[in-house]
Amino acid sequence: MHQLKQYWVAERLDKDLGDPWTPENVMSFKQVVEIDEKEEFPHSEIEWLYNWKLQHYYVPAECGGEFTSFEEFLAFVRVLCRRDQTIGIAFTTLFWSFITWMAGTDEQKQQLAQYIKNENGAMCLGYSEREHGSDLVGGDLTAKKVPGGYILNGEKWPINRATISGISYILAKTDPEGGPKCLTLFMVDKSQLNPDHYYNLPKILTHGIRASDMSGIGFKDCFVPDSMRIKEEGDGLEFALKGFQVTRTFCAAFSLGAADTALRTTLNFATKRVVYGKKVIDIPQPRKVLVDAFLDILICDCETIGAARGFHIIPGQFSVWSAVTKYFVTTQIETMINSVYTVLGSRFYMREEHDWGIFQKVLRDNSIISMFDGSTVVNLHALMLQFRQLTKQRARRKPGAIADLQKRLEAIFSLEQPLPSFKGEKLELFGRGADDPLQGLEIALQQLEAFKETTDIDEEVLEKLMVLGNLVLEELNAHDELIANSKFEYGHDQSPELFEVAKTYCTLHAAACCLQMWLYNRTILGDFFAQGEWLVLSLHRLLRTIRPLPYSISDVYVENTAQELLKLYKEDKLFSIVPFQLAHSPINEDRSYATSKLQLQA
Repeated sequence: MHQLKQYWVAERLDKDLGDPWTPENVMSFKQVVEIDEKEEFPHSEIEWLYNWKLQHYYVPAECGGEFTSFEEFLAFVRVLCRRDQTIGIAFTTLFWSFITWMAGTDEQKQQLAQYIKNENGAMCLGYSEREHGSDLVGGDLTAKKVPGGYILNGEKWPINRATISGISYILAKTDPEGGPKCLTLFMVDKSQLNPDHYYNLPKILTHGIRASDMSGIGFKDCFVPDSMRIKEEGDGLEFALKGFQVTRTFCAAFSLGAADTALRTTLNFATKRVVYGKKVIDIPQPRKVLVDAFLDILICDCETIGAARGFHIIPGQFSVWSAVTKYFVTTQIETMINSVYTVLGSRFYMREEHDWGIFQKVLRDNSIISMFDGSTVVNLHALMLQFRQLTKQRARRKPGAIADLQKRLEAIFSLEQPLPSFKGEKLELFGRGADDPLQGLEIALQQLEAFKETTDIDEEVLEKLMVLGNLVLEELNAHDELIANSKFEYGHDQSPELFEVAKTYCTLHAAACCLQMWLYNRTILGDFFAQGEWLVLSLHRLLRTIRPLPYSISDVYVENTAQELLKLYKEDKLFSIVPFQLAHSPINEDRSYATSKLQLQA
């Protein structure tokens, strides 16, 4: 397989952390379960990551850091979360710094870069309130203008890493009359505040991520200087929502990390446990469950990696793409984890019996991800508000725009192509009807048609891809017609049926991303990826949730996919379309390992 340098940081990090099944290693599964049981913040593990200098990868290169692309970022956050979502999420509250990289002054950027790199500084986000939840405009925390700054009064809750973080991004009401321009965003540095005028709220006891610093912060006549304000007074809601476009998308990394561990620990059981005279993995039903789980990861990979790259190419479209990714990936992985525990049996519920109880911890921790940074309902609602523009844009496409669209699709999905720097100032609150992955679906079908002239793709696979691809297009056209003829309500009065339509749109979007990812990477991601059988199964799996289709499309494809899953498992490679090498795991003595290009360089 081609070595992609944007995955080297993740591979090196996993190697340095060591085998998570070795109890003595930092962030081993045994250790993270013990931390969870104590419900104490993982200070030493977070310190290890700072000493590794991982925080530098949250600071853009132009600000003196090491961040170069969201694709690279996605990969190493995923590595963290395959070991422990608590630690991965706690450390990755650093990605709220993108509010400053996107909208801060040069001075604010320099100060924040130094704070992160030299002081091992952390940050958190204070948007929601106990009484108002996701209704940001309805919040009660106020910022009253005074000479040289503002006086803050009120509380934000709940906040991950609220007590420990030195910087809090606080959304405050500066106009008591309300409205979309009533909020202002502040980058509040606790070290510059009078400690008598702010306070931390008690730790919240939670179902999962129990060792997190989940709490809140309150202000009482607290002065903050003008230098802590982000952009202008009244711009808070705009940049809060643009910040969500970044963080919502990368919640998918939390889910994908958890998915790898859930599937891997289940395979530890299924490849060894003998029942009814057979190993569990050799019994048809559990084998199919595990294959479907693997397919879910591959599908979510295509959606998430495409989005990570898309930020650099088409940032103005992420009011749509971020909502799709946040809804689809987190809910798909949540369902996947709830499916594979049937293979693990009663051990999924035990806190010690199998692999130190890591599965039950993953199950608990991961259940919050779909709620982070906007719940499923919030994200579906954000998507629905743009349906009419999306439909109109597809209807108005001009022939001259097709060539430009195809160039953008290649730049987004071809993993070999270098990415330009991320331009946060180009994020838009509304995408003006643009959504390249789905709007390029006809281009993808034309490319499939052209493959009939080649000999390197199996005819049966290609025929099935053509049929399934055209079914995706049929469903998309039906979606457009439904939206064009539907009654549209502003605010929060949309019908429950429209939420179901939005879910379908997300499914079609994932299907389009899978197809685009395959088209542009067939020659670089290995034989299994190139053959396309996984893609046939994935498109079929997605379409079955929308329309009646046969239960199975090919037993041969399923078995070949099962063999690839077992191969990655035995070789300790990430379950992914980019299956890079993970730290050595001595579970099976007969495992073989490939030396990676990165390890040779280290």
